[in-house]
Amino acid sequence: MLINTKENPQISIIVSTYNSEAWLQKVLWGFNCQTFKDFEVVIADDGSGPKTKELIDSMAGQVCYPIKHVWHEDEGFQKSRILNKAILACQGDYIIMTDGDCIPREDFVEVHYINKELGYFISGGYYMLPMNISKMITKEDIEKQKCFNIQWLKDKGIPKTFKNNKLTTKGFISTLLNMFTPTNASWNGHNSSGWKKDILNVNGFDERMQYGGQDRELGERLFNFGIKSKQLRYSAVCVHLDHKRGYKTPESIEKNLAIRKETRNNKVVWTHYGISK
Repeated sequence: MLINTKENPQISIIVSTYNSEAWLQKVLWGFNCQTFKDFEVVIADDGSGPKTKELIDSMAGQVCYPIKHVWHEDEGFQKSRILNKAILACQGDYIIMTDGDCIPREDFVEVHYINKELGYFISGGYYMLPMNISKMITKEDIEKQKCFNIQWLKDKGIPKTFKNNKLTTKGFISTLLNMFTPTNASWNGHNSSGWKKDILNVNGFDERMQYGGQDRELGERLFNFGIKSKQLRYSAVCVHLDHKRGYKTPESIEKNLAIRKETRNNKVVWTHYGISK
């Protein structure tokens, strides 16, 4: 369903969601605060009920960017399938992917935009919030960027840890931390971006995969295709709202690990279970 349009946006942002209207609304307010504004939002909806559509219809008249709602029937956790449909719906040449529980900082899209480069994808970071703070964040807190302010978070009970650097570092220091972090620059569903043509060239997500690593497997096929990655976990930042993970099962994890092992060992580039069947 097309809510409104923008001709040839420079960036398309895919936001995945499933029956989580309160969190999705906060995320959409976050994108309304962006310093870089030439983008569209494509919501990849894995079978939500009518309340999600009602929210999107309402928000479309309140935000400064166009929204597309890509939806399919609820058949359990089929995020890979709906993401592939959302990829095809993107009008931009460059795609940012994130989740409907990740509020983007005001420079989120700008950081992805200025760091995009042919032959690369970008791996961003997130700052996990506990449930009590996730619930208390208001539209005003997002507009005034309070939920990214470490002192505001400390006042609400966030402890002092090294991960707080994700919210406090800027410029050279964040670049330094990006360089020396031990975390791999993998494709992360909550915060990554790449060229649409590269994603299509590896046939998108493997739809055999349910919860657990389907985003990483896409990145591994991009690596096999010759695409490199940039680590921006201290520069491209979002705050991750807490939620239950009832769709995580040992069976899905085991199956996905086997597919990822095959992808790495056999240098697989193209999945036969992706966008093009």
